[in-house]
Amino acid sequence: MAMSSALCDLLGIEVPLICGAMYPCSNPELVAAVSAAGGIGIVQPLSLSYVHGHEFREGLRLIRGLTDRPIGVNLIIEQSSRTYLKRVHQWLDIALEEQVPFLVTALGNPRWVVDRAASAGVTVFHDVTSRHWAEKALDGGVDGFICVNDRAGGHAGNLSAQQLLDEIGPLGKPLVCAGGIGTAETFAEVMAMGYAGAQLGTRFIATTECHAHEDYKRAIVRAGENDIVLSEKITGVPVSVINTPYVEGMGTQAGAFAKWMLRGRKRKHWMRTLYSLQSIWKLKRASLQGMSYRDIFQAGKSVEGIHAIKPAAEVVAEFAAAWHKQS
Repeated sequence: MAMSSALCDLLGIEVPLICGAMYPCSNPELVAAVSAAGGIGIVQPLSLSYVHGHEFREGLRLIRGLTDRPIGVNLIIEQSSRTYLKRVHQWLDIALEEQVPFLVTALGNPRWVVDRAASAGVTVFHDVTSRHWAEKALDGGVDGFICVNDRAGGHAGNLSAQQLLDEIGPLGKPLVCAGGIGTAETFAEVMAMGYAGAQLGTRFIATTECHAHEDYKRAIVRAGENDIVLSEKITGVPVSVINTPYVEGMGTQAGAFAKWMLRGRKRKHWMRTLYSLQSIWKLKRASLQGMSYRDIFQAGKSVEGIHAIKPAAEVVAEFAAAWHKQS
């Protein structure tokens, strides 16, 4: 008998697995492979265009040529730059025109996205790290939440998967667990906890379809959870990375001037913009060139359970089998 979850029902997918949007690792082939296998891949617009060289609409159509299964688009909607926000509006317009059925928003009030998406029958989930932000997004009309916990890669949260479930579950929307899910058994566990699905990032970097450098993939396979550290020197807020020799030499704490800038209500936007411009370039180069450039590799504590580079379809199938078994 076919199994389902609230996430499967909302998105028309077979396995409640999301390949999270990752800068710089979300190439079209990876997004398509996860969707084709029964999960859903999420497009990261800057990664699609700036890293992998596809104009946004053309990139979406390329993915559609690889699979006819549902895909999603990630929109970071923080109002820190008028130029960037204008681009986000353009990406939304194109995503709706190209009939993308799923949007994942982050870092802002999603109301304007929801208002546009609802009329097109598009589902919107919002990234959250606490009930405070979930309540704000709920007021914005979202359909569900990506609950980013303290084991996630990139910008991790401060709460455990169970704490987020306990805090945000009573809001009555489907919850997706994001962070620390590197094995099929862990996926089955979070589904048994009451999550409607799981979002994976690090596990899908270590796949054959991901275009990240082999150094990056091997670093994930070799690392354990104690090798994951939080660095403030990439975006100005703590980011989970593998503690490579370069990261260790660079240090993980922001300097006194940067911390002063980040404490100011207006100043922090300037500092984050500076960090973002630097990190976009550094992460792109590290992902594509590996240790011949600088080994800054974003990853979460799910590295503990990742021991091989596999095809994305094999990962999805293993996770689906574990979910079916425990149910």
